[in-house]
Amino acid sequence: MNKKSTHIPFSGMNVKGLLKVASVFALGISLSACQGQISEKPPIHPNMNMDQQPRKEAQEVNNFFADGRTMRTPVEGTVARGLAKTDKALYQGVDENGEFIDYIPVDLTKSFLYRGKERYEIFCTPCHGQTGAGNGVIMEGGYGYVPAPSYHEQRVRELSDGALYSAIYNGVRTMPSYATQIPVEDRWAIVGYIRALQASQNVSEQELQEFDVDIASLQAKANEEQAKADSIAAARQPQEAPEPSIEIGQQAITANACGTCHSEDGSAGIGPTWAGLFGSEGEVVTADGETITVTKDEDYIRESIVEPNAKKPVGFEQMVMASYSYLADHEIESIILYIKNLNN
Repeated sequence: MNKKSTHIPFSGMNVKGLLKVASVFALGISLSACQGQISEKPPIHPNMNMDQQPRKEAQEVNNFFADGRTMRTPVEGTVARGLAKTDKALYQGVDENGEFIDYIPVDLTKSFLYRGKERYEIFCTPCHGQTGAGNGVIMEGGYGYVPAPSYHEQRVRELSDGALYSAIYNGVRTMPSYATQIPVEDRWAIVGYIRALQASQNVSEQELQEFDVDIASLQAKANEEQAKADSIAAARQPQEAPEPSIEIGQQAITANACGTCHSEDGSAGIGPTWAGLFGSEGEVVTADGETITVTKDEDYIRESIVEPNAKKPVGFEQMVMASYSYLADHEIESIILYIKNLNN
């Protein structure tokens, strides 16, 4: 008895479809098999590009040298490429003779000044204030710092660009050096912005009228700032001022950080020592550049506190001391008493 055979015909289209399904299935299996698998064979790295080389990391021990240090001291007299810093004007703010330059050795562009504004507001406003008036939060907080001078004082306005740069680069009085925090060009950008502040705060009313500004509003704000300054001055000049004393002098000296520049034991400092100062004679250089001999009495000390640039001791001509004219009369008299007492 013959059985009828069963045969299912496959068309070409069906075979191709099955092959596609099988291919996708096989690919999925192969990819899933790769996930999470760690090959025991070394990775293929056809182009090394010096990715692996016999070298030492910083601070790593190197037994090739007797001292075992990987980092080597540069050969004496050599300078790394790009670090010669031969441009004194750019890096130090001085010319070949060591004198401060009176220009900014960087192109002054709008973006450069805005960079200076940004850096100024980060590093300078805590002491010098937003407008450069020397009324930053640290100065008003009574932290014992030497008062930051206003950039709008005639003396500061007459400082050269190199002198302003030097204050940032080297520091001055209780202001530290910012050389490690502020790059060279940013220092000059800050100098440029300080000049912009000085220009903006010393514009005449006639010049203002050439621009679309509310002069009345500016005047009101200026009056408000002046009233604040007068209030502070009045508080420092009480109607019933205490009698001057050595104790009050010591407090004023401490509050204004006078000891930062002046020593009491004869040791060298930024400014002349107070030891043996009172009643002594010495040569000084006047503001006009004349060298004269003066007796360092009460009048001389008072003038040195109120107008420190009037007569600078020989040897301290480069000293930059802020004016302490804001001190009350009894405070100045007390400081003089304290200095006189050092001679006893």
